[in-house]
Amino acid sequence: MSGGQGSTVAGLLQEVRASFAEADLDDPATEARILVGGLLRLSSTELVTRGSQAVLPDDVTTARAAVARRLNHEPVYRILGEREFYGLSLRLSPATLEPRPDTEILVDTMLPHVRRLQSELGNVHILDLGTGTGAICLALLRECPQATGVGSDISAEALETARGNAERNGLAARFETAQGSWFDAIHERFHVIVSNPPYIASSVISTLAPEVKDFDPPAALDGGLDGLDAYRAIAKDAARFLYPDGKIGVEIGYDQRETVTSVFEGAGFLLVEAVLDYGQNDRVLVFQFHR
Repeated sequence: MSGGQGSTVAGLLQEVRASFAEADLDDPATEARILVGGLLRLSSTELVTRGSQAVLPDDVTTARAAVARRLNHEPVYRILGEREFYGLSLRLSPATLEPRPDTEILVDTMLPHVRRLQSELGNVHILDLGTGTGAICLALLRECPQATGVGSDISAEALETARGNAERNGLAARFETAQGSWFDAIHERFHVIVSNPPYIASSVISTLAPEVKDFDPPAALDGGLDGLDAYRAIAKDAARFLYPDGKIGVEIGYDQRETVTSVFEGAGFLLVEAVLDYGQNDRVLVFQFHR
């Protein structure tokens, strides 16, 4: 990169965008805005209105180092170390999946169920299996002030990240963590169970974009030989941890609606709702135990 540019906000933004365009990134302008805005703590609007403001040499150096990381396929939000999800600011760590906009659809889908149960029962207890950053559970807790939640994960580092995210979003009093695989560390019942489990078939992982396969934790991606291992484990035991009339919502891969539905039906569940994502692919399934 040239040394002359980058001394103003507009100059730095232009320099970063040019580097990204040259590297053939899909959307260089947006990525440059997110990266420079995140590093300088400026909103999209401020990037424009403060375009002529000087940038400290240290910040220029930091930005150039960040660009080098992005050109090495590290996702922008990983470089920034945090990402917004459903209005929450969430820290990421190497042990957590980066929450994606499609996962907000799981929150959107489960909210009416949580609110209905909340109005009937007064309080709702939520379990988020494989919680990672805590994104799904914390978003539901923020929207439902009477709800409490547990995030379970196999990774101690992920749970530390989730607890920190609960703290920074003012939700720590209503959020607990449990370390273990699926239901191993769970000893109570819930009104709602949610999960965005690993659902990619093992053989496909090597074909994923480097942004995903090199930076998302493998345990959060690998769903076993056919991609369904996590759903089998969840469906097998979920009924024992659900109150009657409880709901379970899972995110799925675009081609897994029929297979995941049959896994849950085989364990005595009924499909009550199926929701598409922004790309019109199957994304979220909601089940209820058929007693």
